[in-house]
Amino acid sequence: MKKIVGLGLGIALTVGLAGCGSADTDAGKSGEQTSKPAQKKIVKYWTDDRHDQEYIKELINQFNTTNKDNIEVELTVMSENYNQSVDIAFSSNQAPDVLRIKSVNTETFYKKGYLAPIDSYLTEDLKSKFSTVLIEGVNRFDGKLYSLPNTGLTLRLVYNKDLFAKAGIQNPPQSLQEMVDAAKKITEVGKKDGVYGFALNFKNPKSALDRSVREILSLSGYQGLGFDIKTGKFDFAPYAEAMKYFKKMYEDGSIIPGAETLDIDPMRAQFAAGKIGMYMSFSTEPGVYKDQFPTKINWAGALPPTLDGKRGGTSEIVSAGTWLGLSNTSQNKDAAWKFMQFMHGDDVLTTYHEKGFGIAVVPSIAQKAKQPQVPGMDGFLVGKLDSLWPVSPNVTPEGMNYADSFVKYMLAGGDVAKIVQDLNTRYNAALDKAVQKGDVKIAPNPGFDPAKLQGK
Repeated sequence: MKKIVGLGLGIALTVGLAGCGSADTDAGKSGEQTSKPAQKKIVKYWTDDRHDQEYIKELINQFNTTNKDNIEVELTVMSENYNQSVDIAFSSNQAPDVLRIKSVNTETFYKKGYLAPIDSYLTEDLKSKFSTVLIEGVNRFDGKLYSLPNTGLTLRLVYNKDLFAKAGIQNPPQSLQEMVDAAKKITEVGKKDGVYGFALNFKNPKSALDRSVREILSLSGYQGLGFDIKTGKFDFAPYAEAMKYFKKMYEDGSIIPGAETLDIDPMRAQFAAGKIGMYMSFSTEPGVYKDQFPTKINWAGALPPTLDGKRGGTSEIVSAGTWLGLSNTSQNKDAAWKFMQFMHGDDVLTTYHEKGFGIAVVPSIAQKAKQPQVPGMDGFLVGKLDSLWPVSPNVTPEGMNYADSFVKYMLAGGDVAKIVQDLNTRYNAALDKAVQKGDVKIAPNPGFDPAKLQGK
């Protein structure tokens, strides 16, 4: 199986209705009243995916011009501030009818009341098609279904093979120390030409670290968002170990200047121009460099490095199991569902996979879909060191989140032990509060062995 994804800008697609022409004139001559065309049903769809926007535009145009229900879908593609934009839209009664939902926001959107259950819309065929991939806490909450799956994403180290060769580096780094060393060598060789060894979109710390440290930790054998599955508590000590190496790259001058104000797309543009040696990101990248930032550089994807070069776990497949959500406040739920049903059709899901926009997780699609023919995709394909991980609790602590805290440490220094202690205290307090309120259920698993996820 394969997968990928990318990004773009805001768009709205609309298609006008054809006029009635001479039929109205003839009706007027005979004294008959003219009939008004049925009111068009507008369905607004918001997404923060940009890698697949050209294909999605094609699909929406197809739906708009072929559906028999006078439905017109308008697409809006957003960037980094998607979740905040959704919050504002719901609080101001301007919410879309359909939302792109992912593993990182589905539970939050559900708890905030943004999503409507879709059980009543499912046909027997749809129930059968998706029956084996519907998961409590992912698609279902409190026994009700809110989403159907499409694809998942792998995460990889994305690296410029030519810059590696120029710096005398034969293989992508296996450990974080090797990554630090490689970044330094690439910078030493290329700095005069504006080339640096490493980059991430540190303007958005959580986005940056959730596409990098998360996978470093999961492949090392730790849950990648700071939660300890064995104890059922948060423990950011492994996270801090990874961030020490990021801090070292920053101190070495190996991270591209201005990274702390860099968004993901400007960073990708720099990589496509051959100015960055490596970064980490999702299986969206092959599509990005095929369509959004076409590049002629020699690049590839590889498994991310681990804390010590040993692979005690697996690289987590993320955003698997969710795709589209129906807005709870939509005034056009039936029309919105018809669009969602269209988007979950076999032809759409199969082509989405084959074009490399994501790895199909629906068995009937995965069995018949062809391997994506997208440059660079071979480095992102699912292997024995990729797997799903148990869902970790989503809590909001008081004060700074872990990503902001650790990026601040990377840029300005500080006592990392105290940072870990502070994060553990605040996150576990938030966890305890969420458990007491019944918002979160925790079951420690002392026997959890991340190595057993390999090959699953």
